Amino acid sequence: MWFKPIMFGFMLLGLAWIIVYYLSQGSWPIPGINEANIAIGFGFLIIGFFMTTRWR
Repeated sequence: MWFKPIMFGFMLLGLAWIIVYYLSQGSWPIPGINEANIAIGFGFLIIGFFMTTRWR
């Protein structure tokens, strides 16, 4: 029951992280690390996609 919301939550969090980074022109979500924000967003997306392999 808890697996699906967490899986989709990771995917949505990653997508939102990347969108916020681009819309804020690099000043959000974590200022000062610049392009690493994209890597963090993709990291959340990848975690969500890896979780889809365990979904039943």
